Amino acid sequence: MTGTFGGALEARGVKASEGHLVGEAEGEVETEDGVLILKRIHIRYTLKAGAEHTEAIGRAFEVHPPKCPIYRSLEGSIDITTELAVGKM
Repeated sequence: MTGTFGGALEARGVKASEGHLVGEAEGEVETEDGVLILKRIHIRYTLKAGAEHTEAIGRAFEVHPPKCPIYRSLEGSIDITTELAVGKM
């Protein structure tokens, strides 16, 4: 999902490469009938960008999940949430 978000940012003129965008994912596993099942994934994005990109960043963040092949493959089976922290360059 980080790659899809990064692509959406770059398409809007916001630099996402060279460490400007970092994504960290955390999964939550539960046991069902003795089998470990991945139930939830939470992705935390950290982006270094200027305030002039606030609107473009918000739009990219909003539209990226349904454009992501991984998200589309897992949605409905695994709860996927995202959060974004934007800091100054």
